[in-house]
Amino acid sequence: MLPPSLPNTLLLFSRAAMLPARSKVSLAADGAAKIIYSKIPSFDQIDWPEEFPFADPKYFQRQDESLDAVFYDSPRYVTHIDDGAIEAISKYYAATVPSKGSTLLDLCSSWISHLPESHEFERVAVLGMNEAELGRNRRATERVVQDLNINPTLPFADDSFDTVTNVVSVDYLTKPLEIFREMHRVLKPGGTAIMSFSNRCFPTKAVGIWGQTDDAGHIWVVGSYFRYSTGWRDVKAFDISEGRGSDPMFVVQGTK
Repeated sequence: MLPPSLPNTLLLFSRAAMLPARSKVSLAADGAAKIIYSKIPSFDQIDWPEEFPFADPKYFQRQDESLDAVFYDSPRYVTHIDDGAIEAISKYYAATVPSKGSTLLDLCSSWISHLPESHEFERVAVLGMNEAELGRNRRATERVVQDLNINPTLPFADDSFDTVTNVVSVDYLTKPLEIFREMHRVLKPGGTAIMSFSNRCFPTKAVGIWGQTDDAGHIWVVGSYFRYSTGWRDVKAFDISEGRGSDPMFVVQGTK
């Protein structure tokens, strides 16, 4: 069964966000070189509904409702975005994530986390679905196999991490508000959660609302997870695409 029809606000945002106007912002962390990114102004102008617009569970139904553990049982040592998109997210991390002695949690992780080589982390926890893939992640200091769609509770103490990341997997979360509350809990005060995504996915495993929306709509959907989960602040969206024919790449992030 298809999800309900889209909220009017989402349709309006999708049209507005596709306008060419972007505001340029300069970002840098810990003395790193500043990089200019395209902030999406229409995201700041959303007239948010009073309640979560995707409360109907049908929005999170998927074409393939079989166990995710079965789907992800065989390791896939591939990258799910092209080289330009990988470069884009790595550069974004370099410009925004603390570079020395910080702690990071990579959710829905695999054999690669796209972290910049220039960064020296004290702790990198990777949580994903396939033990073999996580075992190949050379940046990881600890590894957890867990299906967040079955158990969204993160096995970490409060205020544990400076940064939480998720690369091209937010579209598979069937319990996003619970997971976003958990991300907020395990972040240190002032820490940041960075959700990045492209236009690629396993369509049978993506939630229904993702398949109903375009790139601009995806930005609005992820923004709503921040908005309606708990007390995130400074939530903003960026187009970090490298261009030159590479996959598009977007970030929505929030601060604890």
